[in-house]
Amino acid sequence: MRIMHTSDWHLGRSFHREDMLGAQGAYVDHLIDVVRSEGVDLVVISGDVYDRALPSVDAVKLLNDALRRLKDTGVRTVLISGNHDSARRLGFGADLIDAAGIHIRTDLDALDVPVMCEDEYGPVAVYGIPYVEPELVRTPWELAERSHTAALAHAMGRIRADLARRPGGTRSLVLAHAFVTGGETSDSERDISVGGSAIVPAGTFDGVDYAALGHLHGRQTLGENGLVRYSGSPLAYSFSEEHQVKGGWLVELGPSGVKDVTFVPAPVPRPLARVRGRLADLLEAEAWAAYEDHWLQVTLTDAVRPQAAMERLRERFPHALVLGFEPEGGPRRREESWASRVAERSETEIALDFVANMRGEPADDDERELLFRAFEAVRNAEAST
Repeated sequence: MRIMHTSDWHLGRSFHREDMLGAQGAYVDHLIDVVRSEGVDLVVISGDVYDRALPSVDAVKLLNDALRRLKDTGVRTVLISGNHDSARRLGFGADLIDAAGIHIRTDLDALDVPVMCEDEYGPVAVYGIPYVEPELVRTPWELAERSHTAALAHAMGRIRADLARRPGGTRSLVLAHAFVTGGETSDSERDISVGGSAIVPAGTFDGVDYAALGHLHGRQTLGENGLVRYSGSPLAYSFSEEHQVKGGWLVELGPSGVKDVTFVPAPVPRPLARVRGRLADLLEAEAWAAYEDHWLQVTLTDAVRPQAAMERLRERFPHALVLGFEPEGGPRRREESWASRVAERSETEIALDFVANMRGEPADDDERELLFRAFEAVRNAEAST
């Protein structure tokens, strides 16, 4: 059996105000091509299918199209809800959709009820553990502590008990959405530590042939046998992911467990990078030419904050998205207190001092005139009320 492990699609998410729906649609096209070209039998999606609990109409349409196209290939699909998803919304009609070979697992009460698949070597049990908030299950599950480890250990105990009742030789796979010990984070993941300790030992998933994880956005291999894995997100959602290769794991099950695992890279809509330097150098040096088609996070190191910096940057780097300012040697410090700096000064003078402090140079004549007229208008409005 050949299994495609993917996760964290975050349908509907933007990247610093750049619409990603087209790139997400291109990933779905890629996934369908892989399913067909690699003879995939099962696709597993390990949570965070949507980026928010109430997804946009366009995001819902894209998921609907993706699942319909997967069904049309003849492949079976199992997906779970993640911490970004609404389990109730994502799981609507799940029992009816099952008949189409699309298995949506969002019900914690049924996490030990597997999707049963079959190949030439016999049965394969696929279990889905939806994202679980420890505080919500601590009482009904009678957990000794409020932690993700306790919650997932309980879930895996139920799964192992079900697996023990099945015929010998039944191979198994579990989907889970969690932060597992040893995993490396990125800036685009939502913290799941609220409600108890977030980190779960990789050994929690002992007893199954493969653990298909979601939540962390970089591909990672964990556990002593290397069979606890994150596929990562198919697209980069933060500049901290600039060096990550995106895609999914192609897992091949043999007669006694996992036979092979290979990584299948996903298409890159636009490369991204973080660059830093003085504005003049970034605009003129040939060394930066390779970044002209990148999404960029730019940090300027000029001693004085340049005026209209983003507008000037975008003349050469039209896809610059984020601009920061870290002057060489650090910001200039003022010894006097704020109270002494504003004492017996007009609003206009304070505003001009703020401009000079933030930019590193005073406002020009046009800017001074604009501020003067703005404060004058406010005073006139107050006087007329």
